[in-house]
Amino acid sequence: MQAFVTPSAMQLSLTSKSCQPLKIVALGDSLVYGFGDPEGGGWVEQLRRWWMLSASAGHTLYNLGVRGDRTQQVAQRLEVEFRHRGELRNRVPDLIILSVGVNDSARVGRPNGRNYTDFSMFESQIASLLEQAQQLCPVIFVGMVPVDEAKMPFMDCLYYNHAEQYRYKEATRLACSKRRIPYLDVFQQWMDRSETWRLKRLSQDGLHPNTLGYQALLEDVMNWEALSKT
Repeated sequence: MQAFVTPSAMQLSLTSKSCQPLKIVALGDSLVYGFGDPEGGGWVEQLRRWWMLSASAGHTLYNLGVRGDRTQQVAQRLEVEFRHRGELRNRVPDLIILSVGVNDSARVGRPNGRNYTDFSMFESQIASLLEQAQQLCPVIFVGMVPVDEAKMPFMDCLYYNHAEQYRYKEATRLACSKRRIPYLDVFQQWMDRSETWRLKRLSQDGLHPNTLGYQALLEDVMNWEALSKT
């Protein structure tokens, strides 16, 4: 694991490319919302607090995560959310952070049931979402975390598993690569660590990170070159 990048180090790197603080929107599902972390509120919230307290950066970060959202729902609200985050002279955000896809990958009703979003439909929807976002401003993408398969089903009806997660995250990674959108492969980073490490960072529902998990995710994001060079 890489050495943890301090908030001040990343803030200075971000401000070095701009004369004023940036306005950033994070759109996605519960991973953006921060569900499962009653202490820190998730990685987006913790990043927002650090930037707000920093005299050197002061970036504004809007958490626009909605629990249960799939790619189609994020796409439907993307431009409206973007257009309504104007502040004073800076009328629209400078950067979009996307994080969505895990809900699309779930099997419905039984372990071998249909995917919540058909895979071919997902490929089309994720491509459309990325292109729509790129027309608005620069975009980066934070991938999903691996679930605890032993805790499935979630909500007694959704079966998440690593094989489907891998398939959907790979489609997302390739779609981002094709459009030169930086993609943080959180799934692979966490799978490369031990199972014991992963399970200690997931909530009892087996789907959402816990407080320790969101702290780990925050470190992954802050160590990410794409964000430090934004």
